[in-house]
Amino acid sequence: MAKKPAWAVEKERARREESGTLWLFGLHAVRDALLNPVRVRRRLVVTKNAADRLAEAIATAGIEAEVVEPRGFTVPLDPQSVHQGAALEVEPLDWGSVSEVCAPRGEPALVLLLDRVTDPHNVGAILRSAEVFGTRAVVAPRRHAAPETGALAKSASGALERQPYLRVPNLAAAMGTLADMGYALVGMDGTAEGTVAEAARAFAGRPLGLVLGAEGPGMRELTTKLCDRLARIPAAGAFGSLNVSNAAAVSLYAAAEARR
Repeated sequence: MAKKPAWAVEKERARREESGTLWLFGLHAVRDALLNPVRVRRRLVVTKNAADRLAEAIATAGIEAEVVEPRGFTVPLDPQSVHQGAALEVEPLDWGSVSEVCAPRGEPALVLLLDRVTDPHNVGAILRSAEVFGTRAVVAPRRHAAPETGALAKSASGALERQPYLRVPNLAAAMGTLADMGYALVGMDGTAEGTVAEAARAFAGRPLGLVLGAEGPGMRELTTKLCDRLARIPAAGAFGSLNVSNAAAVSLYAAAEARR
């Protein structure tokens, strides 16, 4: 089967988002969505085994579950999805604006910005790391970035329900908003002279935004220009590299430790 062109994939993605709901799947993702009081839930489909394992969360959510046989699990998911017998139709989360969520409020705030990171598994893993390190939000452009999907939620293993993931119309404008609020913006670049820890210490008195680009092309030119400083993750070897989710985790750890 021929691979769909990028424009067709983007069009299908936009059509799904306009439909207003999405399906979360997997025990962890479904459980955390059931326990999230601000998540609007539409329909829950589970097998008997999954219903037993999610009984407490189902009762807390006050939703009526449709219990089906494993072979009758006809929820509209990708055939490769590992749903573990649980799927929940929900509305996307609305966290609010960058100015609302990322306001420093006198704290050493930390924000992560993603430039064209499209793999939902990477973004899901990034959300888990962001939650661990107390990141105020993960910010990404609405286009050319992984949307809120079941695959992303499963990779996030519940973090999607607690870690703000803000998809904005324009990443450059969001960076400008953060700069106006006093944020120092540090772009991650493997060719930079200084390290992320050094950059974090240099901006110790300010809220900090770490910017990561897509694997391969990295940050776009405009994104790079809007950064106050570029920084790298030190590697022991000349050819060492990390995928974007690992780079995000290491960068967040280094920044958090440097600012203690």
